[in-house]
Amino acid sequence: MPSPFKYALFFICISVSMAPIAFAEKNTLGEEISILDNDVLDQEINKLNSLNLNSAASPSKTQNYQANKAEINLWQRIYSRFEIKNENNSRSKKYEDWYSARPEYVERMMDRSQKYLFYVVGEVEKRGMPSEIALLPMIESAYNPIANSRSKAVGIWQFIPSTGRVYGLKQDWWHDKRRNVVEATNAALDYLQKLHALFGSWDLALAAYNAGEGTVGRAIAKNKAKGLPTDYASLKLPGETKDYVPKLQAIKNIVSNPTQYGLYIDPIPNKPYFTSVEAPAVIDADLAANLAEISYDEFLLLNAEHRRPLIRTNDKSQRLILPINAADTFVKNLSQNEKPLVSWNIYQPKHNEKIKAIANKFDMQESDLIKANDLNPQRVIRTSTMILVSKKEGVGSNANQEIDELKVQSYKKTESSVKPNKHKVKSGDTLNKIAKRYDIHIDELKDINQMTSSDIQIGSILQLQRSN
Repeated sequence: MPSPFKYALFFICISVSMAPIAFAEKNTLGEEISILDNDVLDQEINKLNSLNLNSAASPSKTQNYQANKAEINLWQRIYSRFEIKNENNSRSKKYEDWYSARPEYVERMMDRSQKYLFYVVGEVEKRGMPSEIALLPMIESAYNPIANSRSKAVGIWQFIPSTGRVYGLKQDWWHDKRRNVVEATNAALDYLQKLHALFGSWDLALAAYNAGEGTVGRAIAKNKAKGLPTDYASLKLPGETKDYVPKLQAIKNIVSNPTQYGLYIDPIPNKPYFTSVEAPAVIDADLAANLAEISYDEFLLLNAEHRRPLIRTNDKSQRLILPINAADTFVKNLSQNEKPLVSWNIYQPKHNEKIKAIANKFDMQESDLIKANDLNPQRVIRTSTMILVSKKEGVGSNANQEIDELKVQSYKKTESSVKPNKHKVKSGDTLNKIAKRYDIHIDELKDINQMTSSDIQIGSILQLQRSN
């Protein structure tokens, strides 16, 4: 039977409700996102940090930084390739002061970024993009791959469901590719390059990444009609969007010279932190971590796309992301492993079968069953719903069977299912109801339809998807 602690921790980490181990921070839309505090996760990561990142500043840290400054490290690689024009003003000063007043927050953010930053920087450089783009997740999510916002934006790049789907980030019962650092980074850079080609400058592209291309496009059109300039500083944009580039400017300034702001940033080696390895098509998440000989927390932060304690694919194999120094260990231990790879079965409930009855049938705690499957205890489990249950001793696993995702989520429409392109407004409809029905953030829906208010008229047609 799987350890309740291990998979409970898994869902504590990836759940939107992270209150016991997280504090509320705001993303660039002013929405609360889950940011890891000095919790079990950060403590474990700091213990196992192979790059010698220290969690407490010593009196000599500033001197150590100056001594190390001559060495090649990733921060130098980044700030030596800054290309976006500096725009230091009162808004950027405001965020410099904000970060300066929160050294522990900055330290956590920088420490967390070291797992992913080398990859992101490399992808940015391959595309000939300014290196400032690699800092963007710091203002989106504090480089937290399991950050969630109220608008359902997820991952280091804070993709909402609809935009994630447009850029190929699959979201279903098993996976959420918006949390996959490799795939989400490539999707975000695709999107940013598209916006740059559309608006012709990086500050406008960044504004559109924050507020939507429709919002920026309309602001430009209004200024053109009035004979006014159409640069970023001249546009009438939402407050959070006016702060977006200045906030990035503040991060740029801090990375370039942290001591000026009373901060210390550990050097990051200019080498990859992670790599991918081939793994079986079906394997327990905690077993994969054990085979790699890394902590479960470390494994989850690198493989945050997996939403269940059972990692599976319908393909013959899958790729897992592991620290460089753990990849060979995983391959070796996997080849020598003689224990079962799976401790779960897939179960289809009977008519009107209660959660408690299912838990008892498989010798599970009711709370563990709920966490493993993200169940709503107030909702009846339908017979077409597939759920994970502990595999009883002596019973083979069926976890590698082909599964129809639509069947798995018959009561909860799959993220990847086809949605209509339009909706005709009916009596009783509100913009909020329509957005929830089609799983689109209300701001995204307004942006697609170039709406300045939430007022809708019966009989009007709303577009539900962008025309690319």
